[in-house]
Amino acid sequence: MTDHYDLIVIGAGPAGEKGAAQAAYFGKKVCLVERAPKPGGAAVNTGTIPSKTLRETSLYFSGLRQRGLYGVEYHIKPDITISDFMYRERSVVDAQWQRIEENLANHHVTVIQGAARLVDAHTVEVSRYKAETRRISGDFILLASGSHPLRPDTIAFDDEIIVDSDSLLTLSEIPGRLIVIGGGVIGCEYASTFAALGVRVTVINARERLITQLDAEASEALQADMTRRLGVQVLLNAEAADIRVHGDDRKYATVTLTDGTALDADVVLYSIGREGTTKDMGLEQVGVRTNTRAFVLVDEKFRTTVPSVYAAGDVVGFPALASTSMEQARVAMCHAFDLKYKEQVSPILPYGVWTIPEIAMVGETEESAIAKGLSIEIGKSSFRMNPRGQIIGDLDGFVKLVFRRDDQTLLGCSIVGEGACELIHIAASVLHFGGTIDYFIQAVFNYPTLSDAYKYAAYDGLQRLAKRHSSFKGLPSIGA
Repeated sequence: MTDHYDLIVIGAGPAGEKGAAQAAYFGKKVCLVERAPKPGGAAVNTGTIPSKTLRETSLYFSGLRQRGLYGVEYHIKPDITISDFMYRERSVVDAQWQRIEENLANHHVTVIQGAARLVDAHTVEVSRYKAETRRISGDFILLASGSHPLRPDTIAFDDEIIVDSDSLLTLSEIPGRLIVIGGGVIGCEYASTFAALGVRVTVINARERLITQLDAEASEALQADMTRRLGVQVLLNAEAADIRVHGDDRKYATVTLTDGTALDADVVLYSIGREGTTKDMGLEQVGVRTNTRAFVLVDEKFRTTVPSVYAAGDVVGFPALASTSMEQARVAMCHAFDLKYKEQVSPILPYGVWTIPEIAMVGETEESAIAKGLSIEIGKSSFRMNPRGQIIGDLDGFVKLVFRRDDQTLLGCSIVGEGACELIHIAASVLHFGGTIDYFIQAVFNYPTLSDAYKYAAYDGLQRLAKRHSSFKGLPSIGA
């Protein structure tokens, strides 16, 4: 006998959980298959939640957040251990496991642990160690198996000296020296987190700047802060040609660059890209197409090349954010079951980077707007001039607005500094409703708050616009 469901979900990460709950909410019989002992996927177990929790832990232990306050010295707490560092991370992950399990139970989703493989367009085979293989069928299948760090065959990963972003979290002790290969989001987040604890960190980045999808000013501010404040050595336009592990009792690694420069470290974090977790899932035999990085190809409805099979989340590639993964799965299920609820994922996607300093963006950057030929102006406001920024000691943060010159419609926003990933949602809301920067002028913000920086960024933008058109008569003067 084969158990039949309206929907079979493969993977219990953000996409899998929310996709299952969405369908079950509308009365569908849902089965979720997860091969790991606990739910949550990379977001809870190896990526989003752990890395952000570790960042907060490092800020606490280092006292770095208080560095800008008068009379408070920056110091590392003595005798810090890996147990101190990881305790909070473990408790947060435990809480997330419980939340997910309760959510699935509340929606009456059947959960099966095991590795899933597609037998045909409607049948999934689930295998588990020392358990009998079983088959289940469904009207629809949602692939939400996520992604994992790219591990080229040329890199001799041992998960002790040469690690990826997953195995980094299993280190038995905090290294004295860390080399991060890759200047993307994950590499920079971990580089700044470990540097805050006093680890000597070197970032090797093949590109001309860090996290190239950011606004150039934000990227430059990140590099400056990581270098000046955290002591991180950043090598741009540099590539690793060779990585070798030396020693017996006390091992270390040597990274040799293409120009011959040799750098030593206790741990090397290789963080250059991810690939879809689709191996051994039987996708090719069924007809589900993937690209060269094993990401599943989908259309605008998140339907694969097999009509009854949908895919969402990191397994489909960019933008690979937990927030977008959840929405993709919800939209996919609405299309699969014709629910007339969510037709598409919002085009307004806030983007958060939990480096030190924190960075967030939404919409266009100055560079992307110019590349599209848009006639723009910018407005900036520094946390240094903001009372709340002075109170909390964040003097280098800023809000940067990008808007259209002719009608002042907001096009994008970038924020660097404390609370950036929360503050960005104000700009996202204005973008969603097609608003202008006049919203920030007219709005009343609590005082003293960092949100108030939006108002002065808007004023700055209008002043820049006035100077640009000062030769034209009739332009109103700009007040403060």
